[in-house]
Amino acid sequence: MRRAVFAGSFDPVTTGHIDIVERAAAMFDELIVCIFHNVQKEGCFPLNDRIQFLREATAHVPNARVDVFSGLLTDYMKQQNARVVVRGLRSVKDFEYEENHAAMVRHLMPESDTIFLLTRPDLTFISSSGVRELIRFRGPVQGIVPPSVELAIMKLYGKPPRR
Repeated sequence: MRRAVFAGSFDPVTTGHIDIVERAAAMFDELIVCIFHNVQKEGCFPLNDRIQFLREATAHVPNARVDVFSGLLTDYMKQQNARVVVRGLRSVKDFEYEENHAAMVRHLMPESDTIFLLTRPDLTFISSSGVRELIRFRGPVQGIVPPSVELAIMKLYGKPPRR
């Protein structure tokens, strides 16, 4: 079975993430969308909310499943018998960061590989950190986050964000 892992903090999940899930799932028998705890990022949504958002947003992808892990990505991959990491790239800046990350994964797990999927041009401006800033200032998020995230934001502020 060809199994891959698409890991991230997904705080919150965006339409860019979902695009990568859909495209990567078409390449593998199973795609594990795994929420990793990132100590360098301040969370916006609690872990349980992020799990629910991802499950709802990927429910239409039959061979994708959502999981959670804390620790080294390579430990998780070995546990899941996955040999491929999927990463989305929006820009050259992303590539520079991801290239180093892929080299470290390969160092720790020589049998692994990383594939990079370029973000669709109409989604390159979307990032979780940008969405968090919009949330903070009650900016419009329609179309850049799944409906469940948009609803959660509306509940958080008691009214819909500006459009």
